[in-house]
Amino acid sequence: MGTDVILFVLRLTAGVLLMVWLGALFVVMWRDYRSAVQEAQASRRTYGQLIGLREIDGSYLRTGQIYPLLSLTSIGRAPTNTITVDDNFASNEHAFVALRNGQWWLEDRRSRNGTTLNGMMVKQPIVITDGDVIGIGQLRFQLELDR
Repeated sequence: MGTDVILFVLRLTAGVLLMVWLGALFVVMWRDYRSAVQEAQASRRTYGQLIGLREIDGSYLRTGQIYPLLSLTSIGRAPTNTITVDDNFASNEHAFVALRNGQWWLEDRRSRNGTTLNGMMVKQPIVITDGDVIGIGQLRFQLELDR
C-alpha cells in the first residue's frame, strides 16, 4: 500500500470521526435546548389565580383584580415581584406562594407588618388550599386553584 492510500484513509477516518463528534455535540445541545424550553414553559404555566378582595362590613367583596398564580409567586412592593402591590404596609418582598411536592405553601418573607392566612398571622411556611384568604399589608387575596 502506498503512502498516498494511507494518507487518504487517515484523512477519511479523521473526517468521519469529526462528523460523528459534531453530530453527538448537536444531539447534546438539542436535548439541552428542549429541556430549557420545557422548564421555561413550566415556570410560566398558571395554576390558578389570586383574586383581590376588599373588606366591607366584615365580608369580602371581589375588587376585579386577578393575578395569575405561578409555581412560585412572589408578592410585594418591589417591581421584581410576580405580583406588585401598591400598599405602604406591604414590604418590598413580602411573601411567597409556592408549589412544593404537590402542595401550595404560603411563606412570609420577614415582612415588617406580617402576612395573614384567613386572619391568622403566618409565623412559618404553611400549607394553603383553595378559597384561603391571604393578607398582605392592608390588601387581601383569595386563592383560587385550577382543578
